[in-house]
Amino acid sequence: MNKPEFYLAIDQGGHASRTIVFDQQANIICQSEEKIDTQTPKPGWVEHDPVQLISATCQAIQSCLQTLGADKQYIKAAGLATQRSSIVCWNRNNGEALSPVISWQDRRQAKWLQQFQKDSAFIHKKTGLFLSPHYGASKIRWCLDNITAVKQAQQNRQLVIGPMASFLAYHLIRQRPLLADPANASRTLLWNIETQNWDEKLLQLFGINKDILPPCQTSKGDFGQLNIDNTNIPMTVISGDQSAALFAWGRPKPQSIYINIGTGAFVQQPMADMQASPKLLTSMTYTDDTYHCYSLEGTVNGAARALQWFAEKFAIKDIEKQVLDCLEKTVIPPLFINTISGLGSPDWKTEIEPRFIGTGNIEVMLVAVVESICFLIQRNLDEMEKTNSKPDNIIISGGLSKLDKICQQIADLSGLNVLRSQKHEATATGLAYLIASFPQCWPGFNQPKTFTPDNTQPIKQRYQQWSAALNKIIADKT
Repeated sequence: MNKPEFYLAIDQGGHASRTIVFDQQANIICQSEEKIDTQTPKPGWVEHDPVQLISATCQAIQSCLQTLGADKQYIKAAGLATQRSSIVCWNRNNGEALSPVISWQDRRQAKWLQQFQKDSAFIHKKTGLFLSPHYGASKIRWCLDNITAVKQAQQNRQLVIGPMASFLAYHLIRQRPLLADPANASRTLLWNIETQNWDEKLLQLFGINKDILPPCQTSKGDFGQLNIDNTNIPMTVISGDQSAALFAWGRPKPQSIYINIGTGAFVQQPMADMQASPKLLTSMTYTDDTYHCYSLEGTVNGAARALQWFAEKFAIKDIEKQVLDCLEKTVIPPLFINTISGLGSPDWKTEIEPRFIGTGNIEVMLVAVVESICFLIQRNLDEMEKTNSKPDNIIISGGLSKLDKICQQIADLSGLNVLRSQKHEATATGLAYLIASFPQCWPGFNQPKTFTPDNTQPIKQRYQQWSAALNKIIADKT
């Protein structure tokens, strides 16, 4: 009888550290989750405690290993996926964190970045990104300029600054490696998408020394062994959350668009070769010695984060239940200009305040927030169609994809069938597929729920009204 093979996927999100163990057929064997806190010490600032992050991740891994008991011997390898664009500073000798984990949502350096506006085309060509405070370069520069411990460590040549994935890998792997994978390194504005390495001209532009950054690696490699419970589990894949999510159902298909809706919403169309868009991101999602995958990507910063913002603003304790109740009612909501955490692609504006156009009670306004998430997604789909041919369908995943109303509205707006797997978990499943080295037996889309477009819905008219309102606000700001 063949021994089973298990794959341990570590998924570090903005609200929790999660560990899920999969078998060769993508079945979940066990899973564990430890919540982490998010601090917002000032407007536009978003941080996590690095010590809590390490502790929560280790606890989640240990919990799974304890559940497995003797069966943990069947874990063949592990992988790590994190939120991209979050950065942290630490001491290369002892691993001590010298800064908070500054979240991808953080916009503290928005005004500072404006001085590089003249270089935006150059930056986009080099990185596939746009000049945005969400990415790592401005966060790194802020730490170098404002944190005494970081300045001291740099003087002593003990400083490392890198993506959150690099920091976690250093602490989780026994060998304490310094490394940066493509999916996370590429979200710093310092990584050249063609050479797949730190770019000297970009480093010079932002005044950052290469020697404080971890060396660049491929997405898959022999990174070392997990330093948990005296195990010898090799860590073989490090990636970004949205990059891993593309692989949840096997190798991604260029004729499909993949939408993953969590804290933010991310719209990706896979590409075998690099292709640029004037308003969307070009992302390196995975690379090893024999295979690479790019995607054209749009970002919506305020998905679940927008619902959280609404809950905080109106002191709503159980926002998930409120959303479910509201969406069951037939209402015509006001328009909501959703600029929570800044307006992402294709507009790239950080200083527009969120606002409602029209009035209503709390329930109606909440429906408007949900609808705005769909509108922002469609705005990216409209832009994507200018570069690529119209896709065959949309594959949707993530926590908010559980809401039928959201899936149906995306279908109605796009005119495309929206397919939702019975399994909403995409990041960890895709990570497990990569850890398992692209197994042939990996299940694809098994009996998905399909949402078919309804062209009679008035939501298209509201989308046009919303787009016109947003365009006017942007024009008035310019």
